[in-house]
Amino acid sequence: MGEQRETAVETANLKYTISGYIYISPNDDCHMIVDAMLATGYSEEFCIAENFTPAFIARLMEAGFLVMSMDIAQENENPYYIVLPKLHVVRSALFFENLHIKRSVRRLIKHYELRADSDFDYIINRCIEKHGSDWLTPPLVDAIRKIRASAPAGDLYPTSFALYRDGKLAAGEFGIICGNVYTSYSGFYEEDNAGTVQIIKTTHYLQEQGFTFFDMGMPLNYKNELGAVDITPEEFIRLFRS
Repeated sequence: MGEQRETAVETANLKYTISGYIYISPNDDCHMIVDAMLATGYSEEFCIAENFTPAFIARLMEAGFLVMSMDIAQENENPYYIVLPKLHVVRSALFFENLHIKRSVRRLIKHYELRADSDFDYIINRCIEKHGSDWLTPPLVDAIRKIRASAPAGDLYPTSFALYRDGKLAAGEFGIICGNVYTSYSGFYEEDNAGTVQIIKTTHYLQEQGFTFFDMGMPLNYKNELGAVDITPEEFIRLFRS
């Protein structure tokens, strides 16, 4: 085991910023970076990168990173955006057999319709309106849109789930399909309980389509109430790659 860890670190040739974050460049093997992070017990959730080309962002996603971004420019300076590939110290995963639906919500489900891979541009824009662009920065959003435009469905593919009630969009989310795993990035709701119903219907859809599990990213109480469990990054990567 010790030799395997040393090999992973040597192969990845890790580079660090002055502040101690792993720096990833387009020339790096992103999968090997992940292996080295796990081998060294890297305690940060984020790495740092500066390249927003769709091909590089896609490679980060394929390696298991949830890709975020931020503007590090000082006040009154022009924006300077960096990429923040995130490998959660604790990851929230919803395995379909664990889905828990409260009785109060169960009676509402029949009133809604889920549309898969629908309204993508509107949903991502609405997520930004609702939650801001602190991490969904313009260059990252542009890269995600370009990946979607060039990728065939079923490969690495940015997608969305729209929940309708009486012809009106009530909730939505977007995320990334990679192989048989769907990773949620952001979502919104326009009426009470619609967000919960959207997640439930999305879970049912993923199960019906043969996905392995629903990667929900950062652990939160409402996710646990739906049956999601917290898993280690090692367990997540093992499942993600399998």
